[in-house]
Amino acid sequence: MSTPNRTIDAVARVYAQSLFELGEAAGGDAKLVEIGEELQSIVELVRADSTFAEFLRSPIVEREKRAGTLRRVFDGQVTDVLLRFLLVLNDKGRLGHLDDISDGYGELLNDRFGRIEVDVYTIDGTLDAAQLEQLAQKVKARLGKDPVFHQYADPAMIGGLVLRIGDQLIDGSVRGQLRGLRESLLENGSASIRSESSEFLEE
Repeated sequence: MSTPNRTIDAVARVYAQSLFELGEAAGGDAKLVEIGEELQSIVELVRADSTFAEFLRSPIVEREKRAGTLRRVFDGQVTDVLLRFLLVLNDKGRLGHLDDISDGYGELLNDRFGRIEVDVYTIDGTLDAAQLEQLAQKVKARLGKDPVFHQYADPAMIGGLVLRIGDQLIDGSVRGQLRGLRESLLENGSASIRSESSEFLEE
C-alpha cells in the first residue's frame, strides 16, 4: 500500500525501474506481480518492526554482515531476482529507501495493467464492497483506469469522502460541500451588493 501524500525520490524511481526490467526479463507479467507482492510484504515488515528497519538502514552495521543476514532470512522466501536486488541495495547503501522503491515499482505495475492508485478518506476508513464498486465505476469512467483503493480514516471529517489521485484532490466531504456553499454565497452576495450599489448610484 502506498503512503499518502509522499513524493517518491528520483533515485528510488531509477531503482524501481531497474527491478521492473529485471522482473520482466525473468518472467513477464506474472513475475512482475510476484515480485511486487514480495516487495510490498518486505516493506510492511520493515514498517512493523523498528528494530529490523534500523538494521537495514544503520551505517554502523557492516554491509557483509547485513548481506549474510539478508540471505539467511530471504533465501527461498522471495524470488532470486528480488533477493539479488536487495543485496545490490545493501551494497549501495539504499536499503533505507525500500518504501520509495516499492511505491515506484507499484506505479510501474499500475501503468502496465492500466490501474491507478486512489487514496480514499472517510470518517472511519471503511467503505463497504458495494460502495467501493460504485466508486470504482465512477473513477474508471472519469480516468479510463481501474482504481486501486487505499482507505484511510479521518475522524475530523463530518461525512462524505475525499479522494486523492496523485496530486489531484477531489473533495466530496460534507465539510468541502459546506465550504463551497459558503464561498458561493459570499461571492453571489458580493455580486448582488455591487449590483444594488450601482443601481442606487445611477438613480
